Amino acid sequence: MRKREAAGRGKKAPQSFFQGALVLTAGMAVVKVIGALFKIPLKRVIGEYGMGLFNVAYNFYGPVFSLATAGFPIAIARMVSENRSLGRWKDIKRVRQVSFPAFLLLGLLGMGAMTLFAPLYCEAVSGNRHALAPMLALAPAILFACGASVFRGYYEGLRDMTPTAVSEVVEAGAKLLIGLSAACVLVSWGTKEYAASGTVFSLRPASPQEAMFLTLSFAAAGAVFGVTCGSVFSFLYLWLHHRFRGDGITPEMYQGAPEPAGKRELRGRLLRITLPVALGSLATNLAGLIDATLLQNRIGEAMKTAPERLLSHYEGMIPALYLENPGSIPTFLYGCYTLAMTVYLLVPSVTQAFGVSALPSVTEAWTKGGKERLKSSIETVARLSSLFCFPAGLGLCALAEPVTQVLYGREASSPIISEALFLLGLASLATAMCTPMASMLQAVGRLDLPVKLLAAAMVLKVAVSYWLCGIPELALSGAAVGTLCCYLFLFFSQFWCLRRAAGIEISLFVFGKPLVCSVLCGLSARLAYRLLSGFLYPGVLLPLLGAVACGAVVYLAGLLFLGGIEKSDLFALPKGQKIAKMLEKHEWI
Repeated sequence: MRKREAAGRGKKAPQSFFQGALVLTAGMAVVKVIGALFKIPLKRVIGEYGMGLFNVAYNFYGPVFSLATAGFPIAIARMVSENRSLGRWKDIKRVRQVSFPAFLLLGLLGMGAMTLFAPLYCEAVSGNRHALAPMLALAPAILFACGASVFRGYYEGLRDMTPTAVSEVVEAGAKLLIGLSAACVLVSWGTKEYAASGTVFSLRPASPQEAMFLTLSFAAAGAVFGVTCGSVFSFLYLWLHHRFRGDGITPEMYQGAPEPAGKRELRGRLLRITLPVALGSLATNLAGLIDATLLQNRIGEAMKTAPERLLSHYEGMIPALYLENPGSIPTFLYGCYTLAMTVYLLVPSVTQAFGVSALPSVTEAWTKGGKERLKSSIETVARLSSLFCFPAGLGLCALAEPVTQVLYGREASSPIISEALFLLGLASLATAMCTPMASMLQAVGRLDLPVKLLAAAMVLKVAVSYWLCGIPELALSGAAVGTLCCYLFLFFSQFWCLRRAAGIEISLFVFGKPLVCSVLCGLSARLAYRLLSGFLYPGVLLPLLGAVACGAVVYLAGLLFLGGIEKSDLFALPKGQKIAKMLEKHEWI
């Protein structure tokens, strides 16, 4: 206790919106690098079929996980941020005290629900019993993720993004070390056991193919178990950080603060805020579950009604092992789609950091009043988010083929992955903007709107995906088009509602210059790749790096000449004043 009080005596200056976003973005960059080091070798260990099993489990777990990692922290962060702006430090402490047991209880319920419904999902919905072991291995992660969410939301509301960023890196590191090691060991173990005794982990498969699928099921479960261990280590880090480093609130600040609201009142308010935020977060991750369920089912139906059309479209792209076992083709193709999704999700993960950092910043501007300050905060979040996500999304679209080959190798399935990634690259522009928009709607008090709009968007996604995925010649592309339609609708509806809810005029032209420069970036990168791949050795990596560098130069030059960077944006950067003076000297801002 004394250590905690001592840690709180040194008051820590809150991070600005951009500082917080930079901390989260830096942490996210490290997480994504670790994630690449995890998933790229994992694909080589367990193949497309194993990755399909891994992602069936992950997408079933995703909606509940999102409550813990996105929904709950947002609710806590909003309450803490609002009380912080009013100097109600005792209320802040009580919010944490009230939320911890509540969210741990929800974590226990979530873990129990996943354990209970996993067999039913595998039997009645996905139709793949091999996904059961990975799903059960993920269930305990929900409990620890809910515990970690309390600390993350608490520090985010205090405008200290560092604990969240570090805990995410800790989580990713544990997932890499434990999950990848477990997958490798289990594949080797299962293969050797079958060769020696005809069994796989004491189970006797009916054929060599069934033995391989069973081995991949346990290997995918081992990889997933790394995710569970990551959530445990993340929670332990946050708990130790709070215990020994405190939160920066000094005893003097507590003494001068008004008396806190009652626990029942805070609990009720927390529930009122959490419910719509959690439902919105849940709906966001339902997109993955929709793809996992609907895509495999529709491909399975196509294999029964028009197998020649489907196989003709993917001729030469599906290995003979899966052609000999037609029932495995839907999971194989879904595994290919999830590999494209892994790359696509890099873009919205960047703006997720902006959304998290925007919430306390815009909440404070809204709480204290002042239309000009609120408008400035909203426009800054929108502009900076688009500056980062637009070139990344269009770059993925332009370079889908070489990116796929560099990450996953030149294999038979590469064209399947790159075809999906091309469309998902377009979708990532809208997807990436939806998180900051939803955070700002929540910040101005309209917690219900993100949920309602997202529900409508999910209905649209289901309708489009169900229709297009059933066409054998489209299949995976149909799911990508469904995602594109879903998030385009969501972005424009969120933007329109934010203008009305905030009572300020914001023009879509705030995205104009970043979009124009990003189009030039994508076109120049594609052209550069074609030229470089003709002059350099027949590899892919060097032409790809050259194309990325060319696109980046064209993008930055376009921003400077079109005035796409505001002076206020530069001031938020490290040494931003010097950069601004240099650019002013050349009349570029």
